[in-house]
Amino acid sequence: MNKSQEILAVESESLPSSSRIKYFDMVIDHGKGALLYDVDGREYIDFLASASSANTGHCHPKVVAAIQKQATQLIHYTPAYYANPVNSSLLTRLAALAPGDFPKKVAVGISGSDANDAMIKFSRGYTGRSYIICFTGAYHGSTYGSITLSNVSLNMSRKIGPLLPNVVKMPFPDSHKMLPNESQEDFVARMWQAFMEPFETWLPVEEVAGVIIEGIQGDGGIIACPKAYMEKLYAFTRTHGIVFAVDEINQGFGRSGKMWAIDHFDIAPDLMSIGKSVASGMPFSALIGRTEIMESLDAPAHVFTTAGNPVCAAAAHATLDVIEEEKLVERSERLGKIAARFFERMQKTYDFVGDVRMYGLDGGIDIVSADKTPDVAATTKIIAELFKLGVIMISLRGNILRFQPPLVITDEQLNTGLSKVEQAFEAYQNNEITLPKDHQKIGW
Repeated sequence: MNKSQEILAVESESLPSSSRIKYFDMVIDHGKGALLYDVDGREYIDFLASASSANTGHCHPKVVAAIQKQATQLIHYTPAYYANPVNSSLLTRLAALAPGDFPKKVAVGISGSDANDAMIKFSRGYTGRSYIICFTGAYHGSTYGSITLSNVSLNMSRKIGPLLPNVVKMPFPDSHKMLPNESQEDFVARMWQAFMEPFETWLPVEEVAGVIIEGIQGDGGIIACPKAYMEKLYAFTRTHGIVFAVDEINQGFGRSGKMWAIDHFDIAPDLMSIGKSVASGMPFSALIGRTEIMESLDAPAHVFTTAGNPVCAAAAHATLDVIEEEKLVERSERLGKIAARFFERMQKTYDFVGDVRMYGLDGGIDIVSADKTPDVAATTKIIAELFKLGVIMISLRGNILRFQPPLVITDEQLNTGLSKVEQAFEAYQNNEITLPKDHQKIGW
């Protein structure tokens, strides 16, 4: 038994099974840039970026310095009662970064989950309506509001209901749902017809407060909404006075080769939730929105004792500096093209590589069987082999490889990691990988 396994054995006595999605036995000791090291001293190339919360990499020197400096001045005093300069200045900066040439305000929190709860609150508060529309395949968080919005695992609803009322789940225009030989235009028309059906039978459109969507679904498989569908959806909200809200928690801050996923659609949302990489993984989230919407509720409708923590806010300032100074959005776009060319070559080389979706350093790669159906066992074998080769990559939906390295990854590290992916693919092709003994428990 190595040191990681020893620690995990002790931890298992206290950690509930609901608190971790099972992959492989590793205890992380430290990280630098796009590299991680476990407690046994083994090095890994990180192709997950802490679930896209480490876009600036691990322990970026500027982020570390900002945290250290702020910790010597003020660790915390709740902004629910009194302001602090570092958090106050961050609000102005975040409002200016959000899409849309209109006045905005910012409500801060601790986790992306509470930012998505806030979208529900403010949408209802502003419109005086109750229904919220979300989409299948979405992951929005684990608080009661955000878990109600989520649609990626039955364990996010099993045995914990009733969930939030008046939340309607519409079919996301997932490219996996396209019929054989169906054109993009026909697919969008079919999915839009499915969206409109409830309004013709049981859902009064004048009672809908908000629509919440990910421009690119993250945990749903790294799948972009078709632009034509998004345009229809946005126009629908404009016609009916519905708040248009987007979740940028997973996809924001350069992940998709643009600052925000919604930038791929040239749409400015009424509300936008952020988290994860905003403070390089420190617990900080925010809802940014039109001033008139954000002023629709009075205190204490959305306050948290430890939200707006000045150490986290300092980390966020430093994170934004790094993104700007190191041109990480542009870097994501450039390196994403390298990764896209690699996975497209793999697609031509190996029959088990299905659809490849790449938006900047943000990719979903389907692993399929001979009849092109999802192959969960093959996917698990591949990520297990990658783990042995020193690459951290996980699966989504059972058969989708999740590719989200830190945006600071060097060209050399990226190419080394991709070569190990090809090694794993070749090993699987040659039937050299066996399933881990606990493979049924691995993944979402």
